Amino acid sequence: MLDLINDWLWGKILIAVLLVVGVYFTVGTRFVQFRYFRRMFGILTSGQAFAGDQHGHLSSFQALMLSVAGRVGGGNIAGVAVAITLGGPGAVFWMWVVGLLGMATSFVECTLAQAYKQSEPDGTYRGGPAYYIARGMGPSWRWLAWLYSLLLLVTFGFGFNALQSYAVATSVNDAFGVPVLASAIVLALVVAAIVFGGVRRIASVADFLVPIMALGYITVALVVVVLNITELPGVLALIVKSALGLEPALAGGVGAAIMMGVKRGLFSNEAGLGSAPNVAAVAYVPHPASQGIIQAFSVFIDTLIICSCTAFIVLVGGVYQPGSAGEWAGVPLTQASLASHVGEWGRMFVSVALMLFAFTTMVYNYYLGENSLSYFGVRRWGLVLYRLLVIALCGWGATTDLATAFAFADVTMGLLALVNLVALIKLFPVARALLQDYDAQAKRSREEPVFDAQRFEQWGVDPRAWTLEEDEAKRLARLKGAQAAQ
Repeated sequence: MLDLINDWLWGKILIAVLLVVGVYFTVGTRFVQFRYFRRMFGILTSGQAFAGDQHGHLSSFQALMLSVAGRVGGGNIAGVAVAITLGGPGAVFWMWVVGLLGMATSFVECTLAQAYKQSEPDGTYRGGPAYYIARGMGPSWRWLAWLYSLLLLVTFGFGFNALQSYAVATSVNDAFGVPVLASAIVLALVVAAIVFGGVRRIASVADFLVPIMALGYITVALVVVVLNITELPGVLALIVKSALGLEPALAGGVGAAIMMGVKRGLFSNEAGLGSAPNVAAVAYVPHPASQGIIQAFSVFIDTLIICSCTAFIVLVGGVYQPGSAGEWAGVPLTQASLASHVGEWGRMFVSVALMLFAFTTMVYNYYLGENSLSYFGVRRWGLVLYRLLVIALCGWGATTDLATAFAFADVTMGLLALVNLVALIKLFPVARALLQDYDAQAKRSREEPVFDAQRFEQWGVDPRAWTLEEDEAKRLARLKGAQAAQ
């Protein structure tokens, strides 16, 4: 029954809806992901991106690393290999298309998360779909915010954390022969040390691990590309021809290529699911659209860079044969392909990369569950109980076959996406107004635009969550003065 529901939900309904919404947001924002692509790097290289403000809030770079930690996971290694095996090289092309469209969707949901965030007593922020549903859509929609929070808690806080611990333990066992039980105990202890430190410690772990694991994987992929540079044009041509049905050996497989590329891309980058906005809201930024632009970049990192690395490792190797599934699939295909390029240590490297990707995703999943409990008003003992339960699940999940749990979590994640997409479509006028405000300021000055929350109070934005730094408050005052003079 769960497989049947998943087949309809993910195979027919959600893929179509997410693609249509991605196109709608791309056109509606006037291709924001392309217009501000250069500015993504400009925001990240600014001093504000790497340092929290005087109130102790997280930086936009830390929020970016948190979201990348969640997006980059087993799907970037195993999922891409499965997509190529079942859909052919053309699946990579459609994965890229989904990634580019997903950047616009991510911009909208993360901009809204910033606009509707709320300030916490400990100096941090909380936000996400539950918050922009309740505040942006009005009291009559509060039930939808509660439903979203419940689905988020069940899916990420509990279900996917157990599944990720299973992936970590089995990966370590395959690569190094470490008993699964030993991995379960160590994993539970490490997760405990992190989650009891709160969101700042979670962010600091992601801030440290994510660049290392991402850059390490990218570097190895670049080495593979350089070693096979003469084959690269042929591989790119194969990807495009296969995607469009122009490759004779793969003709008739266009439908499979589109289906697998779209599905794997959506699973990997999570654009539209509403998970990333929960961490996008925690950063201090001078304007909501600033974080929207940065979070769009995290989709680019996940799908256009990390997934492409796996694709090139597989396609320039001699293990995968186009037109035939062969004896390899998933992680083994990636491991065998890398080993064919750099030697047997490549298998171990893939296992370590998968372990790190899955571990950072676990920390990210925990935070999503905590954010749900915070929305429900749970404090102290409730959070302690949740942390203990997550730690126990990390240990239990590593030693248990979780096929049924995985199927159930897929259903709840699909419902989660539908709830979030309803909110995004209804609140898109707010996101567009925020972008127009950002566009107008960016056109007048090279300085980073500053948000005047009082102008958006009619949309349900809380100005108390927008305490600006002194220099940005002065810039806003100058902006208001210039507007008054005009």
